[in-house]
Amino acid sequence: MLNNNLKYAWRYLLKDRQFSFLNIIGLSTGLACTILIYLWVKDEEQMDQFHAKSDRLYQVMENRVQASGIWTATSSPAPMAEALQKDMPQVEYAVTVIPTWDISYLANKEKKIRAVGRYAGKDFFNVFSYHLIRGNADKVLTDKGSIAVSDILAMRLFGSTDVIGNTVETGEPQHRQVYRVSGVFSDPGPHSSDQFDFILSVRIVLDTRQDFNNWDNTFAGTYLTLKPGVSVDRFNARIGDYIRRKTNNQVTYRTPFVTRYSDIYLHGRYQDGRQVGGRIEYVRLFSIIAIFILVIACINFMNLSTAKAAGRGKEVGIRKVVGAGRGTLILQYLGESMLMATASMLLAVLLVVLFLPAFNGITGKRLDLDHPGIGLLLSLAGITLFTGLASGWYPALYLSGFAPSLVLKGKLKNAGGELLVRKGLVVFQFTLSFLLILGVLVVYRQIRFIQTTNLGYDRDHIIYISQEGQLRDGKQQASFLAEARNIPGIIHASSIGHNLTGHNNGTNDVEWDRKDPKDKTEFEAVPVDYDMLETLGISMQQGRSFSRSFGADSTKIIFNEAAIRFMGLNDPIGKKVKLWGREFQIVGVAKDFHFTSLHEKVKPLFFYLDPGNTWRLMARIETGKEQQVIGRLAQLYRQFNPGLPFEYSFLDTDYQNLYAAERRVSVLSRYFAGLAILISCLGLFGLAAFTAERRRKEIGIRKVLGASARSVVILLSKDFLKLALIAILLAFPLSWWMASQWLSSFAYRIYLGAGIFMIAGCSIIFITLLTVSFQAVNAAVSNPVKSLKAE
Repeated sequence: MLNNNLKYAWRYLLKDRQFSFLNIIGLSTGLACTILIYLWVKDEEQMDQFHAKSDRLYQVMENRVQASGIWTATSSPAPMAEALQKDMPQVEYAVTVIPTWDISYLANKEKKIRAVGRYAGKDFFNVFSYHLIRGNADKVLTDKGSIAVSDILAMRLFGSTDVIGNTVETGEPQHRQVYRVSGVFSDPGPHSSDQFDFILSVRIVLDTRQDFNNWDNTFAGTYLTLKPGVSVDRFNARIGDYIRRKTNNQVTYRTPFVTRYSDIYLHGRYQDGRQVGGRIEYVRLFSIIAIFILVIACINFMNLSTAKAAGRGKEVGIRKVVGAGRGTLILQYLGESMLMATASMLLAVLLVVLFLPAFNGITGKRLDLDHPGIGLLLSLAGITLFTGLASGWYPALYLSGFAPSLVLKGKLKNAGGELLVRKGLVVFQFTLSFLLILGVLVVYRQIRFIQTTNLGYDRDHIIYISQEGQLRDGKQQASFLAEARNIPGIIHASSIGHNLTGHNNGTNDVEWDRKDPKDKTEFEAVPVDYDMLETLGISMQQGRSFSRSFGADSTKIIFNEAAIRFMGLNDPIGKKVKLWGREFQIVGVAKDFHFTSLHEKVKPLFFYLDPGNTWRLMARIETGKEQQVIGRLAQLYRQFNPGLPFEYSFLDTDYQNLYAAERRVSVLSRYFAGLAILISCLGLFGLAAFTAERRRKEIGIRKVLGASARSVVILLSKDFLKLALIAILLAFPLSWWMASQWLSSFAYRIYLGAGIFMIAGCSIIFITLLTVSFQAVNAAVSNPVKSLKAE
């Protein structure tokens, strides 16, 4: 029986090739999109989940009360880890982790390699599950003279991972240190949000910088594992006043809490002390898109199958007369849909293999199907089963329900319920298409707004290099900048202690007249050298920039407009403020500029002259002379840092990287929306062909009686246009709500005017007309004699 049903289904699919082609292409395209999105979503969900104690691994964060609301910080005091492990019996292990900002290179006698590292507590490898290939997790970081390196770094430096006891040294000449390799760990891999090449003992910095051990100094990351069975809510309640107790009630505005480390990657956005989203929004968005696309593909199958049902009426009648029960017929027609779903899945997998490299290029992932796990295989089987059943159940029930007596007498007519369901599915399909088109338009316009908005400074044609090697020395840095300014094509050159793409260094230790003593609002502190504001093209709203013409400006300060407004200062030029206990005079007010992403409003900021505290050298290059200037800068760099590679970046590139997730969403949404619309068009094309065929004789009679081709085209198109208009009206409020929700995460965003909805609506109408008109025109220009002779 099963074998006969499969043979019959296969013959039927071959018999009506246009129907089969449209369905298989539509289903396979939808399934391919679903598989790609599934792979991406699963990869995102696996980030930081590989740690053995993931369910007990937490990061300490802080809610800091400020005048503008509660700011949630991921940093904490360096002594926090050791204190929590000592005072809280619920803590199993706790470690402090600090980036190695002072080390850029590691070297042995033969090689010097750029590397990224961390200073970490002795229990780092007991907290995190970065696999130690060689070494003891309890001892690898106990010695300040030891270093743990990744297997990749070990191979690059020594050509082997059997390097315990070998020595490496830092590449900075002015503070060259030699370390003995005590451990080799596996590279963190693509599912780790933290990427690094080596680990040093955190005692190296905490024992040499006493200010780092201050509870007011928040620059470290604190990570801990709680003992099994500990309630995280109760633990957070216990540590809520921990900083206040440790500072003898001196610091009362900071409330520490722990959050699951593996949740931060996807749920890392906070507002007023509450977790409000993050990358999880894009995971949900693309999951919804995948469902939309799959539903659209299933709707195509259901519509085409029910539309073709009338042609199979006699078949159903004969099979019932000879004894076939309804259950048997349902199984047969479900078998047909399952066969088509299976064929579509096989084609979809082939499409995924072909397009996966391009998809990886867009998403920045390393997804593959080379080693599918049981989870992926089960998921593919589940998607195939769901697609086959979802797309075949209604046609199966509809076809198996025909009354044989009516069918064989030729009295079967299209049921009103069938037409209503088909029209409802088309409306639903159009509604989803409208949502996708509007989503693409909103994302594209917001990204374009981000790229073209005036940031308050000119980021174009600014090159920067990190202060490494000899350039960490203040005198060498000054000499380098002096010579760089003489290179033809360099307009300005200076140094800054900020990356202009986020919060780098905040302080609430700013005092002014009539300041509320309870206010702990943090100002962004930006150390600069002379000419830095000119290099960035930051305009002054009042006063002046730092200048050598006025003598030493080390006691002068420049605030931005947001800071002046916040402090409530009128005529601020010349007024005195205190910063870190020292008195500074305000000499200028810089116009507001965006030093973080457009997700945030411009915050209070100040510049102070401190070249020794900067870490990035910047130069503005004359347009069209980039290559010549970069070549001359490379030569100059090698004079100061022989043996170190000259590596540079453009400031505009860093700014664009702030919105890497949004840009990927924009690109992917365009592709997926386009494919969803293509799938819709395939189904619409099939329905239009069926409608034209069903009304072939009617059209012939109308043409004989004098109907024009134009009137025939309108006749066949108007029903679909009505459905498209209904879908647009239904989709309008939902699309407005969804777009508003996404845009609400940006402090600066586009305006959702009527124009963007009109464009989306006109696009749906145009797509409908374009798809239907081909079949309508073909029917309108056909010879009526042929259709009438068929009677």
